[in-house]
Amino acid sequence: MAKEGNSIQSVDRAIAIIKAFEKSEELGVTEISKMTGLHKSTAFNLITTLEKSGILTKSVHSGKYLLGMELFRLGTMVNSSLRNMCRPYLEKLVDTYSETVNLVARNDQLIIYIEKVESPHSMRISTKEGQRLPLHVTAAGKAIISTLPEEEIEEIMNCTTYAKYTIHSVLSREELMIQIQLAKENGYAEDIQELENELTCVAAPIRDFKGIANYAISVSGPSSRMTKEVRRKIGMTLVQYTDELSKRLGYH
Repeated sequence: MAKEGNSIQSVDRAIAIIKAFEKSEELGVTEISKMTGLHKSTAFNLITTLEKSGILTKSVHSGKYLLGMELFRLGTMVNSSLRNMCRPYLEKLVDTYSETVNLVARNDQLIIYIEKVESPHSMRISTKEGQRLPLHVTAAGKAIISTLPEEEIEEIMNCTTYAKYTIHSVLSREELMIQIQLAKENGYAEDIQELENELTCVAAPIRDFKGIANYAISVSGPSSRMTKEVRRKIGMTLVQYTDELSKRLGYH
């Protein structure tokens, strides 16, 4: 019997198989075996078990495996109360500003998109639920960082790799700290073409009773439409909505 706190090898292996599908929609047994480092027979037995439970499904066309509907069903239940409460606010933001709106959650050193309402414009920003990005490269991530205790901010800074996504990317600890300080002062954070050219985002945090955020709402659009004045208005609305949500959720 495994000691408390120890991982169970077969479960770890099954999780590795599921995570292999992050980079490919369809995978064969040999591909999964290579990606996970599992012997082919071991991989096949685990895949068969996952298929029986609906976590994986087999394509009738290619004979390869895909993530199953049971995984999707379970995924929709994650943060369902929060998502249901936030949804009207996301829709109001789209109605007001006609840009794409996202609800994101912190996932350790990353953010993950968990809910989205599309812009009605034909030219809009392409984000997707389940997408993950480092905390420091998005407005939502920076908004979340701005609420954290100083020692945790310090830890994030120490773990951050300042990659150059565009010519506007934050490339130093000093630059990032300036943005975090602005987010603290304004109540919202911005990302102006730092991750993608022509992509601009504004985000505000949803705080808990200690004033710390694990969630944020962001509004994203083409930089041509996200002018300084528009960003200011969006930021003020986001602060109002996220403050209301924090109180409704009993966070503060």
